[in-house]
Amino acid sequence: MLYSLLADALVVIHFAFTAFVVCGGFLSWRWRWMPFLHLPALAWGCWVEVSHSICPLTPLENHLRRLGGEAGYGEGFLAHYVVRMLYPPGLTWHIQWLLAGLLILVNVTAYSRFWRRRQA
Repeated sequence: MLYSLLADALVVIHFAFTAFVVCGGFLSWRWRWMPFLHLPALAWGCWVEVSHSICPLTPLENHLRRLGGEAGYGEGFLAHYVVRMLYPPGLTWHIQWLLAGLLILVNVTAYSRFWRRRQA
């Protein structure tokens, strides 16, 4: 039971980190120090997405699930939780590059306003 709860808490943390990677640039509009936290997270998120890597939180979640008597999953976090909600089965590299491009586009938009406000 405890391991299952820890795995569920890790999923919440993972979702929060993923949301921060996607939208964290907009937090720079309020806090000027935010890019120092967000840009490394954004680089990590893009690298994981396009390199076919698995975030270390995914194996940790699977390990906690197995300790709790549940089955883990083989694919990455995004493929297991997010992609199943947004896309049909069969994540291709085209979709992964598209997701990375959208991620960069959202954050270029966020940071362009940040830089304009900073120079004003």
